[in-house]
Amino acid sequence: MASVTFQNVQKKFGDLTIIKSLDIEVQDKEFLVLVGPSGCGKTTALRLLAGLEEITGGEIKIGDRVVNDVAPKDRDIAMVFQSYALYPHLSVYDNMAFGLKLRKTPKDEIKRRVNEAADILGIQDLLLRKPRQLSGGQRQRVAVGRAIVREPKVFLFDEPLSNLDAKLRVQMRAEISKLHQRLKTTFIYVTHDQTEAMTMASRIAVINKGKLQQLDTPQNLYDHPNNLFVAGFIGSPSMNFFPGKLVKKDGSIFVDTNDFQVRIPDALSTPYKDMDGKNVIFGIRPENIHDPAFAPSNIKGETVSAKVDVTELMGNETLLYLVSGKNTFVGRVDPRSHLRVGHQTDVIFDMDKFHIFDGTTEEAIR
Repeated sequence: MASVTFQNVQKKFGDLTIIKSLDIEVQDKEFLVLVGPSGCGKTTALRLLAGLEEITGGEIKIGDRVVNDVAPKDRDIAMVFQSYALYPHLSVYDNMAFGLKLRKTPKDEIKRRVNEAADILGIQDLLLRKPRQLSGGQRQRVAVGRAIVREPKVFLFDEPLSNLDAKLRVQMRAEISKLHQRLKTTFIYVTHDQTEAMTMASRIAVINKGKLQQLDTPQNLYDHPNNLFVAGFIGSPSMNFFPGKLVKKDGSIFVDTNDFQVRIPDALSTPYKDMDGKNVIFGIRPENIHDPAFAPSNIKGETVSAKVDVTELMGNETLLYLVSGKNTFVGRVDPRSHLRVGHQTDVIFDMDKFHIFDGTTEEAIR
């Protein structure tokens, strides 16, 4: 087993800088997810770790060993790609055994490892089939099994569920999480899907434009984002943002967006006492916006007038797309809500749960 360290890692392709300076410490046996939008550098970081790309600067360690100049085959890692990359003319058994045969592993040992991996993944009855006889989910299991048989120190996953349908993605997410618990090995997993990141990770590294934005547990990222990018990327639907300024009035602090004002509870206003007139961005998540008829009684609520533009009835909840002046935002409300398109209404903002970001730097003010 092994930890993984990225220390001031940089990667350029010609004049194009993909990774500016990446510092991440992955703990032994941790399930770390690298998440961010397409083109942010997360897959490049994984390929640098695997040795499929050369780093431009910095240092990568697996355990205490610097692997900058170590060949991929000698890094003791195994990688599962977005494409299954199975040999179509080989059986499932031979696909899983292929890497071990190249390493001249004894036949009895190959058989033991393949059967053990197949048992873990529930594909014992597929070992004699060819890839064309398998479903997408079965092929992905085979690709994971091919990695398991190598018994590596570190598993790398590059968006392995992207080619699966929604129901199968949910199922495979759970299976990969159980696999991590069973193998007790270091997993590093790349995805652009923040739902995958939130449900699977021990910790999440949020990357944007080649820079680490925040590294923390899923719940801390959700509750305490460091900046506007993290706040908007983590959560679905994403956090609502309202440009405005802080205003001190009658001893209280308000956020004034021009279209509405909301009062910050006194108990939470201390960080903003000396910021009268400061340009900020006010953030609130959809689940903290309520239909007045079903608002919890124990919250510090502020009323905002809005018009219902679109509704999405989800069964267990209703999403309201709302308009207040020039501001559009989303509320996730009780499914019993009777608000419908065209209704002019008041909605309740839960001011126990809000976020304030600097209008210039976009960093969180706490």
